[in-house]
Amino acid sequence: SCTGDVECVCEGFSCNGDQHCFGLQCFSSLSVENGMALQHKGCIVGSEEVAVRCKNSQTVDSLVHCCQETLCNMNVTVEMPMVEGPNYSVTTLTIVIVAPVIVLILSGVAIMIFRCIHHHQMEHLTAHDAEYGTIDGLIASNVGESTLADLLDHSCTSGSGSGLPFLVQRTVARQITLSECVGKGRYGEVWRGQWQGESVAVKIFSSRDEKSWFRETEIYNTVLLRHENILGFIASDMTSRNSSTQLWLITHFHEMGSLYDYLQLSMLDASACLRMALSIASGLAHLHVEIFGTQGKPAIAHRDLKSKNILVKKNGQCCIADLGLAVMHFQDTNELDVGNNPKVGTKRYMAPEVLDDSIQTDCFESYKRVDIWAFGLVLWEIARRTISNGIVEDYKPPFHDVVSSDPSFEDMKKVICIDQQRPNILNRWFSDPTLTLIVKLMKECWYQNPSARLTALRIKKTLTKMDHSLDKIKEDI
Repeated sequence: SCTGDVECVCEGFSCNGDQHCFGLQCFSSLSVENGMALQHKGCIVGSEEVAVRCKNSQTVDSLVHCCQETLCNMNVTVEMPMVEGPNYSVTTLTIVIVAPVIVLILSGVAIMIFRCIHHHQMEHLTAHDAEYGTIDGLIASNVGESTLADLLDHSCTSGSGSGLPFLVQRTVARQITLSECVGKGRYGEVWRGQWQGESVAVKIFSSRDEKSWFRETEIYNTVLLRHENILGFIASDMTSRNSSTQLWLITHFHEMGSLYDYLQLSMLDASACLRMALSIASGLAHLHVEIFGTQGKPAIAHRDLKSKNILVKKNGQCCIADLGLAVMHFQDTNELDVGNNPKVGTKRYMAPEVLDDSIQTDCFESYKRVDIWAFGLVLWEIARRTISNGIVEDYKPPFHDVVSSDPSFEDMKKVICIDQQRPNILNRWFSDPTLTLIVKLMKECWYQNPSARLTALRIKKTLTKMDHSLDKIKEDI
């Protein structure tokens, strides 16, 4: 045994079977011999050994850690020093580099084939499909005890768009219990549903709006649309109930309801106004931009943006819903996919070029500019319900003072195109810096010339800058 004042753990060939030793210091070392890493622990007896081993602790082929407390080397692990890597052959390097590229190419081809097959199936649904719920020609397996969150997490890496994998959508839809109707309209009904203890929203489309269901289902199932300001899609199903066919779209549930409903009952302060405006702009910017890559998406224009198609989340942000009229654009092929829906947008929110039929329907930018016009009207709705100087107005829809509650196409054309009217700008808004900015933005969304309007990205950046300024003011206070 070693002699000295400090008790140390001893491991390795020099310990002669003893688990402890005594010396001036303890050490843990790692050395490389004949390409193998060897661990040692033990005692340093002489002062000369301390100077040599501890003060020059790292060499080309060894590494030593020293300490001076009882059993201090017990839990010390010395990491392997950097050593020169092996020389790989040209064949090995070729396999390592080329194989992933081949896999990516084959995956891309498979995805394209899948999209074509799915698109073909969506367009050729039969009555038999509707009765037995086989939209995609697949039979669902039992999802067992999986939670909604587990399934959605899986879908984000499955390459299957924004919702659940096709095999699961069928099963989820059939396990949902409808609990209460939370909205009705020309499109159909929205119900709160329960699935394995979690609330979901079930939009049941009317038979005359089935093409909107087809379009929304197609977009959500082929495009990765996960974004905090886009309504989260879960599943889509065509099912038979009470001897009639029902078209279901199952999404996340937001109990605050639509922005239209929320503004009827709630007043906003400047901070809440900005939070809502920025979140809607962020969602719209995400839709409008094309993202390239395996997790990318085509550029999408909404075409029916309005306060009824925007939902309010618990955190005060909003998310954009209802993609039944959406248009997709693929830059690499310059393909413009307008779908097969004869329905037009909401007349009250239509841009001048839509009303006078001067819109360039073969140009994707035209559709984005239509969205910006409608976004400006939504900003106006939010601003009316934002308090400044202790004043706030009742909720009113855009152009409430010049057209009826259900305006005709010709009514709106006269107001917007011929008279070139815009919603009233209230004087009180200019007393608040946030509302002053909102006024400037909405005016730049309403230019008669579509190409002069702001882009969604520019609006988002402007609102983000304003949001940061507000945060800084709060910090200073």
